[in-house]
Amino acid sequence: MAFEPRQTSVVSSARGKAARIWRGVELWLEEERERLPLWVPVALAAGIAAWFLLPNRLEWLAFCCVTLAVACAALLLPPGGRVRQAIVVGGILACAGCLLVWGKATIVGSPPLDRPAFISLKGEVRSVERLPAQHMSRVLVRPVGVPALPPLVRVNLDDASMPPGVGEGAIIAFRTRLMPPAPPSLPGGYDFARRAYFEGVGATGRVLPPVTVLRPATAGPRLRARLFEHILERVPGQGAGIAAALATGDQGAIAQADAEAMRRSGLAHLLSISGLHVTALIAAVIFLLMRLMALSRRAALDWPLMLLAAGGGALAGIGYTLLTGAEVPTVRSCVAALLVLGGLAMGRDAITLRLVAAGALVVLILWPEALVGPSFQMSFAAVIALVSLGEHPAFRAFLAPRDEGVWRRIGRNLAGMLATGLVVELVLAPIALFHFHKAGMLGSIANLVAIPLTTLVVMPLEATALLLDLGGWGAPFWWLAARSIDLLLLIAHGVASSPWAVVLAPAQSGVVFGLMLLGMLWCLLWRSRWRWAGLMPVTTGVMMVLTSPMPAILISGDGRHVAVRTADGGMAMLRARAGGYARDVMAESAGYDGTLQALTALPQARCSPDLCAVRLKGGGRNWNLLLTRSSVRIDNAILARDCAYSDIVVSDRRLQGACRPRWLKVDRRFLARTGGLTIDLDHGTMRSAKAWHDEHPWVARPSSRPREYRKHQL
Repeated sequence: MAFEPRQTSVVSSARGKAARIWRGVELWLEEERERLPLWVPVALAAGIAAWFLLPNRLEWLAFCCVTLAVACAALLLPPGGRVRQAIVVGGILACAGCLLVWGKATIVGSPPLDRPAFISLKGEVRSVERLPAQHMSRVLVRPVGVPALPPLVRVNLDDASMPPGVGEGAIIAFRTRLMPPAPPSLPGGYDFARRAYFEGVGATGRVLPPVTVLRPATAGPRLRARLFEHILERVPGQGAGIAAALATGDQGAIAQADAEAMRRSGLAHLLSISGLHVTALIAAVIFLLMRLMALSRRAALDWPLMLLAAGGGALAGIGYTLLTGAEVPTVRSCVAALLVLGGLAMGRDAITLRLVAAGALVVLILWPEALVGPSFQMSFAAVIALVSLGEHPAFRAFLAPRDEGVWRRIGRNLAGMLATGLVVELVLAPIALFHFHKAGMLGSIANLVAIPLTTLVVMPLEATALLLDLGGWGAPFWWLAARSIDLLLLIAHGVASSPWAVVLAPAQSGVVFGLMLLGMLWCLLWRSRWRWAGLMPVTTGVMMVLTSPMPAILISGDGRHVAVRTADGGMAMLRARAGGYARDVMAESAGYDGTLQALTALPQARCSPDLCAVRLKGGGRNWNLLLTRSSVRIDNAILARDCAYSDIVVSDRRLQGACRPRWLKVDRRFLARTGGLTIDLDHGTMRSAKAWHDEHPWVARPSSRPREYRKHQL
């Protein structure tokens, strides 16, 4: 009883401290009340991201229950407070986001083919996408008379085998080997299966000639395809593919070397129809309409010029979106532009973070699956960074008009453009490292020249040439456009050749990426000094990326391709004749930019035609790795002996039970559950491309072959 007064004083002190913290948080949120709506799409996106990250429906239901429970618990807080309101709304929005994407994935989408199969197929052509740089076309086909197949399949057809009459509406017959859309071959890799599911594509393959046209195309090529072919014919030189991409968004005619140079130099965003192209077109239309209407005195005095010009710009943006195929990035840019035009028509600020948040909310409601793609993340991150920088008082004061010399004004504007480019590069670097395992370092410098060159020279020349082609007079402007594109490619190749062009990093986990992304949003969306607290998770994530080691062993999802880290920091592959795609995937996932050696050439490797044994170092010890190299059956006694001596065994086929390595056996059965693997020998850990018990609808699950397949076998 003697200690009761002291205990009471401690409890009172704790309550008083908690009350002061509560009041401080309420005052802070009251100060940031205008910024609270900006977090509405973030809360919705959190629920969408949870559905993609969590593997099965039990965890999806658990997430919804937890978020609703948090929202209900917040109702017990004192009424009228902004903390209470923020938690309730955030919990409901997160639950709604998870249910939204779950519902869309259930209603929309095409389950993948259950297993590879040779098929004699007859189908109706839905679209044809030409890829001149690869000498083939991608044909989207709706199978006819094969109910066991997915409703849409995508096949590659070589130009040499393309018969006349293949186009939209045609019915063709051919043989093909169909496969489920490819999942990530390694952890952190590109998931084509997920994208194909939401696009309705359930299988992919390559056409085996000959192709029989049972009914020729019922309609001619669409305007986009005709425009694509017209530009390729009119533009001289290697820049024809770039010119076609700038006008139509179709990158199929760009040479591989040029495409890689554009990516490494940070200029790849110029090739996809996105905010830059839509904004440039709308701005040009508004400028022309304002100047034309100003020629009339009555229009200048009596008509609402800005409203009419904004309406014309909106129609031009919608038409351009439809012309370029209405892809999700283009539609997203068009929606954002329409919101900006609405603000202009109402006499409000042209670009604000609230308009950006409204555009993100519209896109997430209509296309929730776009959240996990790099296009959505990079475009909105760049716009948020630009608007936040533009709203900063110091930056506004620096760029404010003033009475000064011409060269001083030009220098100040160039400095502002460089600062803008640097901010955008810093914001986009974590996203690029997560999705592509590399980020541009000199992109801000390259864009300083490339963006004005593209928007003020190349695109106006192309538009003028297209208009003059109606009378057959566009050739001089096509020549000028080609020379301008040559200059753009010169910049891209020059920047890409620099050793400082890109920074590479191994594939990162979603936790590290989410940490950096949340920290950046915290810094960009708030306005008070507490926003700088977001630098803590950003710094933590950056340090984790910089200190993440290159994996010692990389194993593809089919087990055929294995890469190991050598003692000198290089990489070596098991199959020396592996294709360029497999090599690129291995190198990018490991964050390696050098040449891959042959595993058989390593001094610590002992290889026969059927087996290869390699000794690797990691974690202060030696690891014995055993790999199969051929499909020849190995004697059980020999295999059991070699497996017992090995720590890790990797094979692209199912191994007998007699093979018992000391630590890990990776065969076809194991990889069917895990997908591709990366192994860190320093810590004895392993990452898999596929989660255990993954119930997402695009994940292929082996099953017995349906009877419908048997009668279509060759």
